[in-house]
Amino acid sequence: MFNVGRRQFLQTSAILAASGLTASQLHAAQSASSAGNLHIAPFRFDVSPPLGHPLCGGWIKPVVAYDDPLEAIGFVLLGAGDPIVICSVDWTGLLNEAHVEWRKALAEAAGTTPDRVAVQCVHQHNAPFACLEAERMVAATKDFTHIVDLAFYQKCLDAGRAAIEAALKQTVPITHIAQGEAAVEKVAGNRRIIGLNGLVVAQRGSSSRSEPLRRYPEGLIDPMLKTVAFYNGEKKVVACHYYACHPMSYYGDGRVSADFCGLARRKRQADEPGCLHVYFNGCGGNIGAGKYNDGSAELRPILTDRIYAGIVASEAALTPEPIQSLQWTTADILPPPDERFDINALVKQIEDPAQSPVSRNRPAYTVSYTSRFKKQIPITLSALHVNQTSLLHLPSESFVEYQLRAQGAAPDRFVACAAYGDGGPWYIPTKDAYPQGGYAVSVAWCDPQIDTLLSGGVAKLLEKA
Repeated sequence: MFNVGRRQFLQTSAILAASGLTASQLHAAQSASSAGNLHIAPFRFDVSPPLGHPLCGGWIKPVVAYDDPLEAIGFVLLGAGDPIVICSVDWTGLLNEAHVEWRKALAEAAGTTPDRVAVQCVHQHNAPFACLEAERMVAATKDFTHIVDLAFYQKCLDAGRAAIEAALKQTVPITHIAQGEAAVEKVAGNRRIIGLNGLVVAQRGSSSRSEPLRRYPEGLIDPMLKTVAFYNGEKKVVACHYYACHPMSYYGDGRVSADFCGLARRKRQADEPGCLHVYFNGCGGNIGAGKYNDGSAELRPILTDRIYAGIVASEAALTPEPIQSLQWTTADILPPPDERFDINALVKQIEDPAQSPVSRNRPAYTVSYTSRFKKQIPITLSALHVNQTSLLHLPSESFVEYQLRAQGAAPDRFVACAAYGDGGPWYIPTKDAYPQGGYAVSVAWCDPQIDTLLSGGVAKLLEKA
């Protein structure tokens, strides 16, 4: 069991003073020198909301029943400086303070610092959507609809702490890593339909009953499902799967479900109970299943099988190689909010009981991000680099272009992207997408310069690899 105590703190301080290294440089040095003594502690815990709890921020039907559970799944990596925690959560999103508090709680349990914790959501919609500031804001008004139950939220943090503490008592050595990828057939399509005038004329969405919209080509997507697996000798211990697409087949019926991506992960887990399987949603902000999904219940198992087939195919050619280097890198960004949002008008809208829940709760997210910016609380990007593999952890509903750019910027590396980390900015379009309009741009809280800031942050993560 790895434990960060006073002795290690004093040793670290002495090394820093003697060498002149910054803390981040020391972590890199420790990582490079200790790659031969790695251990991993897989964990999982239930994050299913109780009956009556709001789903997707309170603007769809609350929980009435359960089709399948929601989970938080991840691992603690030990032996490369302070512990590293990577976690995937079956929730719609964790925004601003809610995301920061999750990272703090998991860091505390693992004996590390929050900058060495990545928490990414899968983004199912029959699931909780947590923004603590927004919840407090609407709860102060009359006749409001809750966004998230704060007691349930804290209960999940407690479960996370307990799961990590238990996992650290039974760690497993990690000696090898392997990578693989395979194309997923008939799932992803670009959601934004661009007309002859260069503007968005329609959105295909996660599902579409419009035959004309389904006839449009897939458009720009990343068809590849990527897998990165960690081994103890020849035994596969953890497998991380990455695919960029909104993960909803249908939703809004009040029935909790991890939906087709979560179900595919669970199906693969049943195949290999001795290996922890973790699913991450890539940069799927402008990607959905609407070309191939009409929203019927019959399509959910079909989409599940297509993702499952991609997972299995991506693992078919896994060839473990000894871990020779490991490094954790971070970059902070703080994109400014878009000036088109009138905060005073939004506050009045939030306070107006005549408005629908979505017309009150969603603006609370906008105001919350603006408040966060004023407090200068940055968004932390992070990456785990193992040999020639890089696992990137990015914020919010980033467009697929960010993922494709990251992969293109490091052609000699195997780059896998997990988005839907800190959801504060909501959607993150590219700079070129803003003048095209469409739904995603209308709910992108940040100024278009977020493109430059996020792209620059990703470049820094990869430069340090």
